[in-house]
Amino acid sequence: MNDQTVKSPVADHGTGYREIRWPLKHLVLAGLHWPCKAPGRDRPPVVMLHGWLDNSLTFAKLAPVLAEGADTYALDLPGHGHSDHRHASQSYLLVDYVADLAELLDTHIKTPVDLVAHSLGGVIAMLYAATFPENVRRLVVIDSFGPLSRQADDVVPQLRRAILKRHAGSGASPLYPSVESAAKVRAGGLSPLSHEAAHILVPRNLQAVDGGYRWRTDARLRHPSMMMFDEQQVLAVLKTIGTDTLLVRAEQGLLAAASERYQARLAVVPKLTSVTVPGGHHCHLDGPIEPVATAVTDFLGKQHD
Repeated sequence: MNDQTVKSPVADHGTGYREIRWPLKHLVLAGLHWPCKAPGRDRPPVVMLHGWLDNSLTFAKLAPVLAEGADTYALDLPGHGHSDHRHASQSYLLVDYVADLAELLDTHIKTPVDLVAHSLGGVIAMLYAATFPENVRRLVVIDSFGPLSRQADDVVPQLRRAILKRHAGSGASPLYPSVESAAKVRAGGLSPLSHEAAHILVPRNLQAVDGGYRWRTDARLRHPSMMMFDEQQVLAVLKTIGTDTLLVRAEQGLLAAASERYQARLAVVPKLTSVTVPGGHHCHLDGPIEPVATAVTDFLGKQHD
């Protein structure tokens, strides 16, 4: 079988990044590095975390802007992009992503850092900032604000669903005749993307096989989580985030009509700034990103009050 990773055409567009691999104890993380364009600036590195089923190239447009002022890294979360999949005996627990980030920063990237994160990545970044506040100078979350939660009495049903799915396993990944056909499917997914954005993201999540292309992304990422927080636990986490935090909320994104639950979450984060920008859930990638780029660069560049 021809088991090759498909390279994204974005790499040919002068974005100025290099591929990088970070060995951890139990897996290897892959990602991208945009070197700082103004060496000598006293700014911490920026570490960027992508959303569920995406990869580091979700930041293909935003990262070069942030690299004007700091070394900028975007990683592929485990099971995504070019990073290793978890062992067959493991699941993709949310807290394990936080542990992976902690090990990455402890081992490979000088802290403190600025975290810029989207969707699932934003959840991971908030949990990390609450747990290791000394390692995060500033925190930016894009169209995301804390983990999904369940009622306490749903713990057992959730666990049952997850275990039954783990035992059943996943079927074979669909076979696509071309990158174009896979990108078309992704463009019409749960969070729709334009043709351009889909073609930026999709190739890094594909592998070439006999007869076409299959998803390289670990199919277990779609399995139900074994354990989830309840809302009181989420609020307890958010209350402890003392880091200066920016929420970038998209006008047509997941938080566009924030529920009472999310309003309560916003109220408990001590140092929160919120901005609303045009666009949908992938406002940092899809369409004009200038409003997102301006909000993030201004926030990361401002002096302490």
